[in-house]
Amino acid sequence: MSHDAAIEEHLRSQAAACGDIGSPMYEALLTFAADDFAAGGPVAAVCADWTGDPSPAVLALRLVGTVHRFALAGEAPELARFYPSVAGADVAPFEPDAAWAAFRDVLASRPDDVRAGLVSPPQTNEVGRSALLIGGLLALRARVDLPVRLVEIGASAGLNLRPDLVRIDLGEGRGIGPVDSPVTLRQPWEGELPPLDRPLEIVERIGTDLDPVDVATEAGRLRLLSYVWPDQVERFERLRGALALADAVPVPVRRESAVDTVAGLEPVPGAVTVVWHSVMQQYLPAEVRAGLEAAFDALGSRASADAPVARLSFEGRPRTVPPGVEFALTLQSWPADDPDAPASLHLASGHPHGDWVTWHPRPLHWR
Repeated sequence: MSHDAAIEEHLRSQAAACGDIGSPMYEALLTFAADDFAAGGPVAAVCADWTGDPSPAVLALRLVGTVHRFALAGEAPELARFYPSVAGADVAPFEPDAAWAAFRDVLASRPDDVRAGLVSPPQTNEVGRSALLIGGLLALRARVDLPVRLVEIGASAGLNLRPDLVRIDLGEGRGIGPVDSPVTLRQPWEGELPPLDRPLEIVERIGTDLDPVDVATEAGRLRLLSYVWPDQVERFERLRGALALADAVPVPVRRESAVDTVAGLEPVPGAVTVVWHSVMQQYLPAEVRAGLEAAFDALGSRASADAPVARLSFEGRPRTVPPGVEFALTLQSWPADDPDAPASLHLASGHPHGDWVTWHPRPLHWR
């Protein structure tokens, strides 16, 4: 397949994915973008210098995120009127042809600015994924009665480093987390729920990222908002709530590779060191993935009964029935009490944004 064909196929594939995940707006705009690329229009012009595989780099989301950033900044008013994220209650009914014309005009009038935007990978820091993290920590706490030292690699802005401050509303008056939290995840859980009788206790929060976002700055906040899909209003509300939590409980994210972070960790007596990552492995080259696995193995070898280590990950993996990608929450833990226990436990499956989580009725082994 030629490079141009790969880009066109990626745009069409991402359009379908956006539709599947609940953004008919991006499904329509990226379908138009694929047609425009094939016809040699402004999309082809701004992507002309793109090299490498567009799918792992999610070129399509870089493109729409860059244009969304212009709309949020008040620099694309004709397009912004169709975006609920910008226009709010005054949003115009979505008209695909008219919205695409406005989107295309931005590309045609600001090609250099769009190309500059394509350099930055998407940084959504999806707060809904705390639904997976909270449940995973509760399941772990039921087996290991120790406070948590929470480490997130690929943390972006570190917005998921405050799971103890997020509210899970289970309906009928049930829930976990502060009732007055600015971030409330409403009934995201189904299946056999994690144990709710022990609250989370976080004693340390560490976040690292190769390209961290500083949410103390307006530019950092704008960057995060721009990668949230404009017709998914609930995600915007969650993000704005998470930014309020970040103001109340600052957690700096240091610039560091995931491999270096894990390699540099030491287990701490009296706490369980939990390394958490979500939807980040797809961006790692094969050699970096191998290095990360080796770093985890080395960290696990240093764990002890009074200084255990766990790895909670929420990542995509191929699914055969139906064909596609499944996002699974898995747990690894050290030391191993039972050498015959599985090395990695599948705790739950979930929506990539955390909108729903299905917990699996399997016993949790300490492994």
